[in-house]
Amino acid sequence: MKRVKLIVAYDGTNYHGWQLQPNGLSIEAVLNDALSSLLREPVAVIGASRTDSGVHALGNVAVFDTENRMPAEKISFALNQRLPEDIRIQSSEEVPGDWHPRKQNCVKTYEYKILNRKVDMPTVRLYTYFCYFPLDVEQMQKAATYLVGEHDFKSFCTVRTQAEDTVRTIYELTVTRSLEDVVTIRISGSGFLYNMVRIIAGTLLRVGTGLYRPEHVEEILDAQDRQAAGPTLPAKGLTLLHLDYEKELRPEIFSQNKYWDYLLVQREILPKKKAYLIIRRCKMECFSRLLTRILHQAARNGARWIYVVDMEEWDQETIESQRREREKKELGYGRLAEGQRYGYYALKRSHCYLEMEKRLSAVEKDGVKNNRTIRIKALEKGESQRWLSLYNNAFFMVPGSATYDEALLEEDGVKGCHFFWICADEARIGTLISVPNQEKRTLGIDGIAIKEEYQGKGYGKEVLQLIGEYAWSKGFEKLTLLVADTNLRAKHVYEQAGFQMVRKRPDFFCVESTLVQ
Repeated sequence: MKRVKLIVAYDGTNYHGWQLQPNGLSIEAVLNDALSSLLREPVAVIGASRTDSGVHALGNVAVFDTENRMPAEKISFALNQRLPEDIRIQSSEEVPGDWHPRKQNCVKTYEYKILNRKVDMPTVRLYTYFCYFPLDVEQMQKAATYLVGEHDFKSFCTVRTQAEDTVRTIYELTVTRSLEDVVTIRISGSGFLYNMVRIIAGTLLRVGTGLYRPEHVEEILDAQDRQAAGPTLPAKGLTLLHLDYEKELRPEIFSQNKYWDYLLVQREILPKKKAYLIIRRCKMECFSRLLTRILHQAARNGARWIYVVDMEEWDQETIESQRREREKKELGYGRLAEGQRYGYYALKRSHCYLEMEKRLSAVEKDGVKNNRTIRIKALEKGESQRWLSLYNNAFFMVPGSATYDEALLEEDGVKGCHFFWICADEARIGTLISVPNQEKRTLGIDGIAIKEEYQGKGYGKEVLQLIGEYAWSKGFEKLTLLVADTNLRAKHVYEQAGFQMVRKRPDFFCVESTLVQ
């Protein structure tokens, strides 16, 4: 058994959409019949985008399973001999057996075309919507900017939509006019609700004719009411151009609008099956849906453990001012708690970070007078792979630790981080990262890791003493670091070295996904 992927183009004029219909011919039905006849076995295709009646496509995607031994790349040529002229397979290839066109992260791109002239043109009547009234493309483009980004598009979908969550992301939305008086609305997004593109086109059309101000589009978004938006334009002007599937997970997903601001860190999913959701800001009425949506997205992308923190709860000044701020706000604090459920996922407290610091003095100048052989040594060119291996192995199971690679090492180096070896004699026994802040005369330290066979021998305390000497020699007045409150052994070592806790950061909660990985 093998799975074959098809890129399908079609003129949707004569079909009742992609999906099988009891009352008319569909693209899916034609493909199933042609494939079953060609391969001499029952075949049922699975489509990526179930386009509506009359919608066209240049690059829809479908897969099917077959036991036929015909090479996958040959199937497209053989199949086209059996298909009507208004359906053509652009390519065929074998894909993994578990590859599903609707369960992969992808960017879908559509175009809606409007013929904008005084008289209709018969040769394009099947692929454009005709509009007699002059359209102001510049105003339409201005209105389109309000729709770019992640938003709740409830106003832009048919009321009877089955989607539980109406939040989608539009990456690009442009409006242009060609020399042939065709106004093209091109839109790329993570996915689209039922009739969403055609309603957006109808809304922008009203902006173009002057019925709506461009700024009114933002008001339509906020209304979350289908009646607030423009009409659903006819299907014939809509074409699915292509679907671009994600070849690798994006390290981070960032979203910001007037309702929320969050960061989903995915760089840990492949090496550790961990993801981190940092909520910087979120209105209370959106909070539950946002968590449910993003937790499920991270789980679907392969995360088994997802750590969540609500930074809006955290006042930057003092614990006392934090308490006063809680009393003042009432809502928006304590939104994460042990046992709370969001969709399939239940929260369990994981840890919080303690900010610790040590003020330096002239004591560090002379250092410790003994015969120790431990020292810190700057990372040199050509040693990065060895350093990365030691660091990543040491922090593999530590919540919140970054999995470093060459690119991240270089990126943090540009930001001012310095990377060191911890050495005993000539052996490299650990790693260290320093983050200088010249303005505050503070040296932050991170990534202190010592190989397991060297632990428990007092090296940690000696390293901290060495860092103090180094910092004092460079003119710093204070050392700072973060430690998880669950890492009791490290916290004890830091306290023995003279560090004191100055502030507690917000709690991280963890959910464990039970989705099949």
